[in-house]
Amino acid sequence: MRKIKFLSVVIALVFSGNILFAQSIDDGKKFLNYERYNSARDIFLKLVTANPNNADAVYWLGQTYIESGDVASARALYLKTLSANPNSPLILAGVGHVELLDNKLPDARNHFETAISLSKGRDANVLLAVGRANVDVPAGDGAYAIDKLKIASDLNKKSSEIQIELGDAYRKMTDGANAQTTYTNALALDPNNARADYMIGRIYQTQGFGQEAIYMRYYNEAIAKDPKFSPVYEWLSEYYYHRDINKAREYLDKYIAVADQDSKNCYYQASFLYASGKFQDAINKSKECITLGGANPYPKLYGLEAYAYDKLNDSLDARNAFAIYFQKLPVDQLGPLDYATYGKELLKFPGSATEAAGYIDKAISMDTIESEKVDFISSVAQNYLATGNYLEAGNWYNKLLGVKHNYGKVDIYNAGYNYYKGGNYKGADQAFALYTQKYPTDIFGVYMRARASEGLDSTGAQGLAKPFYDQVIVIADTTADKEKVKAQLLTAYKYNVAYYYNTKNDRATALQYTQKILLVDPTNAQAMENEKALMSPSKTKNKTNDTKEKVTPSKTKVKDK
Repeated sequence: MRKIKFLSVVIALVFSGNILFAQSIDDGKKFLNYERYNSARDIFLKLVTANPNNADAVYWLGQTYIESGDVASARALYLKTLSANPNSPLILAGVGHVELLDNKLPDARNHFETAISLSKGRDANVLLAVGRANVDVPAGDGAYAIDKLKIASDLNKKSSEIQIELGDAYRKMTDGANAQTTYTNALALDPNNARADYMIGRIYQTQGFGQEAIYMRYYNEAIAKDPKFSPVYEWLSEYYYHRDINKAREYLDKYIAVADQDSKNCYYQASFLYASGKFQDAINKSKECITLGGANPYPKLYGLEAYAYDKLNDSLDARNAFAIYFQKLPVDQLGPLDYATYGKELLKFPGSATEAAGYIDKAISMDTIESEKVDFISSVAQNYLATGNYLEAGNWYNKLLGVKHNYGKVDIYNAGYNYYKGGNYKGADQAFALYTQKYPTDIFGVYMRARASEGLDSTGAQGLAKPFYDQVIVIADTTADKEKVKAQLLTAYKYNVAYYYNTKNDRATALQYTQKILLVDPTNAQAMENEKALMSPSKTKNKTNDTKEKVTPSKTKVKDK
C-alpha cells in the first residue's frame, strides 16, 4: 500500500439539504489525507453506525482501515455491506481493492468491471475508486488505472483530486513527465493544493543528485500552502534521518505536532532513540508504542525492536522479534536488510542454517549493492565453515564468485578448498581452474587441480592428475625460492612414482622420480626404501606393492595455503 493518499471524491448528496452530512464526509477524508487515521476512522465509524447502508461512509471507512494497515477490518466491512447492498458500485470497487491486496487479481478485475457497469460508466466517483485501488496496490494495473481515471477526468473536469490520482498512476508507470503535467493541472484547478506541490517535489527527488534545490522548493511550497499537511514533514524527517539527525528530529517534531498520536508516530520517536545509539531505550519505547497500537500496532515497531536487540547482541529476543516482524509486515515492504539480518540471527541457532540460508538468498536476490551481497554470502559461508560443513561452505563461497566482480585468490581458494574438503572434487577442480586462469604462474592453483583430479580418479588408473602434477614440476623448476614450493614438488614426484609403477609398469621412470625426491629431500626414508625396492628385481613386486599405498598422493594431506 502506498503511504499517502489525498483523494477527495465529490459526494452526491442523498438529500439536497443534508449539507452537514456531506461536510462530515469531507472532514473524514481530510483527516485521511493528512494520514490522521484515528481521527478519520472516528468520523467515518460514527457515520456508518448511524447509517450502515451509507455506501460513501462505508467505502471511506474501509479505505481508512486499508491505509492504517488493517486490511482484515476493511475486508469484513466491505463484504458485510455488500451482502446487504449487492449492487452498490462503490462497495464493489472497495471489495476489488481488498482482492488486489489478497492477490486475487481476476476476482478484483471482475468486481471493478461490475462496479463500472452498474454505474453505466458515468460515475466519476466509482471510476476514481477503481483507479485508486489499482494505484494503491503493487499488484494493481497502472495502465488500467490511467484509462479509468482519464474517463473520470472527462466526466468531472473540475476535480483536482482526479488529476492527482491520475498523476499517481503515471508515477506508478514511471512516467514522470505525464505525472508532473497532471499534478500541474491539479494546481491550476486548486492553487492551494499542498499535495500537488509535494508530489511534483517527489518526482524531482527521484531524479537524484543535483535536483535538491528544486524538490525542496516544492516541499516548502506545500508547507506554506498548508502547514497541517503532515506527510511532507514525515518525508523530510525520513530524508534527513541519515544526513542530519538534528534536522530530521526538527521535522519529526513538526510532524508529531499535526499528526494523531498513534503507534506509527510513536514508532518514529522510538526510531530516533535507535539512531542515537540508545538501543535499550528504543526497545522500551517500541514496547510502549506496540501497547498504544492495541490490536493492530504499526508493524515496523517489531522490526525496530529486533534490530535493537541485534545491536545489544541479544540473539534470542532478536530472533523472536524478527519472527513477529515478518508475520506482521506486508511482504512487499520487507527489504534485503530485513531478510539478511534475520538470516544472520538464525545462523546463531543450531539447526537453523537451512532456514537462515533461505532468508539470506532472498536478500541477495533483492539487493543491488555488491558489497552488501558479499557480506550476506560470507556470513552464511563462515557459519557453515565454523560447523565443519565444508560442502555447504564451498557452495556459498562459490556463490560469492558470481556476485563479486573483482574476486581474487582468497575468494577462489575459499570456494575450491572447501569443495575439496567437502568431497566435491568436480566443484574444487572448476574453482581452481578459475584460479589457474587468473594466476597461471601460481603453483597452488595447479597443485589443487591435481589434488581434485586425484579425488575424481581415486585409483589413479586414469592418470587424471598427471598433467597438473607435471605443471607443478615445471613451475617449481622455474621458481627462485625452491623451499616455498618444496611440499608441492615432492607430492608431484610421489604421484609420478606411483603412476609409472602402478599404472604404466615402468620401473625405470618410477625410479627416476624416486631419485628426484631424494635430490630434494635426501633423508626421506620412504623414498630411500622405494629406491632399494625398484633397484632390486627380486624384491620389486612385493616391496613396491608394499610401499605403493605410502606414496599414493591421495594419502598425502593437503595443508591450508
